Amino acid sequence: MINNFYKPITPGRRKMGKYDFTSLTKKKPEKSLVFGKKEKGGRGNTGRITVRLRGGGHKRKIRCIDFKRNKKNIFSKVIAIEYDPNRSARLALVQYEDGVRKYILAPVGIFVGNLLLSSNNPEIKPGNHLKLKDIPLGTQIHNIELKPLKGGQLVRSAGVFAQLMAKEENYATVKLPSGETRLIHIQCSATIGQVGNIGHELVSIGKAGRSRWFGRRPHNRGVSMNPVDHPLGGGEGRSSGGRHPVSPWGKPTKGYRTRRNKRTDKMIIMRRS
Repeated sequence: MINNFYKPITPGRRKMGKYDFTSLTKKKPEKSLVFGKKEKGGRGNTGRITVRLRGGGHKRKIRCIDFKRNKKNIFSKVIAIEYDPNRSARLALVQYEDGVRKYILAPVGIFVGNLLLSSNNPEIKPGNHLKLKDIPLGTQIHNIELKPLKGGQLVRSAGVFAQLMAKEENYATVKLPSGETRLIHIQCSATIGQVGNIGHELVSIGKAGRSRWFGRRPHNRGVSMNPVDHPLGGGEGRSSGGRHPVSPWGKPTKGYRTRRNKRTDKMIIMRRS
């Protein structure tokens, strides 16, 4: 959660929010579960920039997170709550009865010493992992699979949760944090509870330099560019662009649907608002 704001002793400190890291119990990550991350500055395999406005930033290490939770019917004990620089959620380091250690997303309400279980009929409590067919209606869930045994793909950011609304035949109706309601096969698994670090969305970056630490470079408005650089550029004096907002390549950027997966259109009951 947010502890407070810094004292405004400099313009950069004014309105800058900071986290309360007192919930973390371990500073250095588990050596066997991390590996180096190579920064590419937004460049693809051809060496050309494919994603704009990326580059720089602090060094990071990738944490190997167990989204599948496929060690069934073996209790795991939470031994640490850790920070992950690659995501907004916190991580829980768990150790199974056979000595294997793994990272999982830390939900709200779990602490060091808690016992978690992944099976067909565990207790319905935060951190336990089971199939949608075994979860009661109305339960808050996260880390949801889209394909059985593939691992959780949906609802993994800080403070979010989905809700199990209904079950009919082979599909469950799940309401996602975006407002979208969709069908997911009942053999897919999910974790009980809400993802932790609820106060993440309340953080105020405060200054441009802090964005650079994350590897985000400055973003220029299209209307401030020349016509050769952007469709909204040019004009005598300051202009509003003269057309609806578009990308540098002319694609609409507000409310324009880019979904092309017709195969799963039938799985979406209500689109996000």
